[in-house]
Amino acid sequence: MAIRFIGTIMLFIALSLLLQQTSVVLGDIGTATSYNPPYTPTRCNGNRQDQFPAGNLFVAVSEGLWDNGAACGRRYRLSCLSGNNRPCKGDTIDVKVVDFCANRPCPSTIVLSKDAFAQISHSPHAKINIEYIQI
Repeated sequence: MAIRFIGTIMLFIALSLLLQQTSVVLGDIGTATSYNPPYTPTRCNGNRQDQFPAGNLFVAVSEGLWDNGAACGRRYRLSCLSGNNRPCKGDTIDVKVVDFCANRPCPSTIVLSKDAFAQISHSPHAKINIEYIQI
């Protein structure tokens, strides 16, 4: 009985230590880069300035998220996970899709406005790994 109890405690301690070393990912994993103005025209709303949310927290998405234009107006919560030279600030931001990544091939899953990218990364020209979830 005592050996079984000690074994259960040891298993609990081992699982606790393992959980402290891992993080739970709730969203999808992808990459992100940034792009600079001019931001218009966009594939979603052309030259309309009211399409851009406050703080310029918007993105263009790659083919995988574009969904034949249904992505326009979608909102994503994203955070930086990793990249070269520790670019992540540790913040999470909410962004709005306003455009399709016109570059062929697109350099990343999501291309953030310069201001949005600056919210999550110290390195303005980096390619970072991100976690994102539609909200």
